[in-house]
Amino acid sequence: MKRFPGSFLTITLLLFVATTSVSQFDPPAEAAEIEWLSWSEAIEKMKDEPRKILVDVYTEWCGYCKQMDRNVFPDAIVSAYIRDHFYAVKLDAEAQEPLVYDNHTFRWLKDQGRNGVHELAFALLDGSLRYPSMVYMDETQKRISISPGFKNPQNLMNELKFINENHYKQMSWEEYKNR
Repeated sequence: MKRFPGSFLTITLLLFVATTSVSQFDPPAEAAEIEWLSWSEAIEKMKDEPRKILVDVYTEWCGYCKQMDRNVFPDAIVSAYIRDHFYAVKLDAEAQEPLVYDNHTFRWLKDQGRNGVHELAFALLDGSLRYPSMVYMDETQKRISISPGFKNPQNLMNELKFINENHYKQMSWEEYKNR
């Protein structure tokens, strides 16, 4: 068997350079994570840097909500896009703690929904309690749209771009999807 001098060293060096080069382009895992905020934190941040808000309205018992948390929100492309363009809010639709917003105290309504419902979730969803639901709000905190149901990463990305790039101002979601 003929050996080539230095071939092991050359291959090792090339692998090291290739590995190092690739790792420079991969963002650290923590950098890609979504910074989930409370409603109050997002509203406070809006004062200094207005952005659109994505509200993930969920419940603890919702299986599709858990799938979104496990399989969709951690997607590197989805999480980076949300971090770059939205304030992301997690809103437990059945939370029982009162929340003051815009001179109104939103409370838990024990006789609504499956296990009661928080008034803010009820208001954001226009009383249509389907989980998960994404509520998109503009930079002035006006609701743009309600989007109920589970979405895979590609479908969520399409929706995020529709909202973030202001296509909703020129066309319907159906027109956007079919173009």
